[in-house]
Amino acid sequence: MLLLGIAAFLALAACGGGGAERPDVSQPSTFTYPPAPTIPPSLGADATGAARKLISGLVAGNLDQGALDEVVASRDPRMAWLVSDLLRFIQSGSEQEALVAAFGTLTGVDASPDPAFAESPWKSITNHLFAWDLPAPPRYRDLKGRLFTQLEPGWQPFFDDADSEIDWRVVSWGGVLIDNRRPGDKEPCPRGCIPALDDPPVTAAARGNWYPDDRLVFGVVVGDEALALPKNIMEVHEIVNITLGGRRLGIPYCTLCGSAQAYLTDAVPEGVDTPVLRTSGLLSRSNKVMYDLRTHSVFDTFTGRALSGPLHERKIILRQATLVTSTWGEWKAAHPDTRILARDGGLGRSYPADPLGGRDDNGPIFPIGPADPRLPVQAKVLGVIGSQGPVAFPVDQARSALADGASVEAAGVSVSADGGGLRARVGGRDVPAHEAFWFAWSQFNPDTVVWTPLRR
Repeated sequence: MLLLGIAAFLALAACGGGGAERPDVSQPSTFTYPPAPTIPPSLGADATGAARKLISGLVAGNLDQGALDEVVASRDPRMAWLVSDLLRFIQSGSEQEALVAAFGTLTGVDASPDPAFAESPWKSITNHLFAWDLPAPPRYRDLKGRLFTQLEPGWQPFFDDADSEIDWRVVSWGGVLIDNRRPGDKEPCPRGCIPALDDPPVTAAARGNWYPDDRLVFGVVVGDEALALPKNIMEVHEIVNITLGGRRLGIPYCTLCGSAQAYLTDAVPEGVDTPVLRTSGLLSRSNKVMYDLRTHSVFDTFTGRALSGPLHERKIILRQATLVTSTWGEWKAAHPDTRILARDGGLGRSYPADPLGGRDDNGPIFPIGPADPRLPVQAKVLGVIGSQGPVAFPVDQARSALADGASVEAAGVSVSADGGGLRARVGGRDVPAHEAFWFAWSQFNPDTVVWTPLRR
């Protein structure tokens, strides 16, 4: 097991505690990453054995400087990915300095001019690697698995799948452990996780007056049934598995991406059990990594595509339904028959109004690499995959245009109001849509069209 001191430090770091004051990165960064290092045609000795010794030393409670020197002696810039992984576990002191120096020697790049470096060398270095898109070093999945499963053995099935499409380079630890509780389990995770809600009780809108009308909800309509999920409850649980309109839904909310989505989990081929969605505790480019509890298949949370496990073998892609972000007052006015999650989540507990306490107000707290400069990184957009490809509608501008009676259309997609939120249509038919932070939508859909004109 990792040293308790390291685990405790990581838990603090994952919650945004400690460290230097964070700069305001809500606007596009002006920092230009240096060119990617070249991989020499003739490398030093294979560093895999040294990397294994390095990981074993960390698990035992120390950074093996001799093993680190062997890794650096390989002159293989690809090993910087492993250095980044180790920095996630060592973010202070002389050992951090040794890893930062190793990154500099392996890549020939000093990361300190990056404004993000003062906040977190790990974040800065990882952003450099995202920008460069260097290949992974040999046997990287095995090396990373050796390190990460010491913290959470429940991740082992993810690393065991040699045929998965998981890009392990961009996967990191989000600060919590896996939610592997059985379906319907109402008990908290004994070792700490983000606990999904399975079939929570719901109430009529008239009994939802405990939730202020100006607070946000995530609204979804399936068939003749509408449901509102209060944002503060979703910030605590991040996934809800529920039946609505006769269909089975899995509803994940990535707080880091500002993205709630609704998946029809019963829309799977015959012979495939309905997935039960859970939070793994891992992140991919600052997006939550969710998985199916039944098969331990990992899903791309943003697209619903299975990336590993039996559901990847079956080429499962979960179908999405539109999820609308609105205020509770506007949603129930537009959908008077809506229901809302019970105030206590069916757990007999209370939820603070703002569980995250403004954690993401100054921009992404995890590495995302270079941000698309067309919009501020935290600008909210309505993302749609239309007939001509992905389209992003800046939410504030779209709402203002609709309120003025203007049309909001781009690349064959038209947007209309639904309560205080937005809904998309193509050819007169509803198409799945959801809101997200711009950095998240653009990094998963880099060829997205942005609706214009933008009025800032």
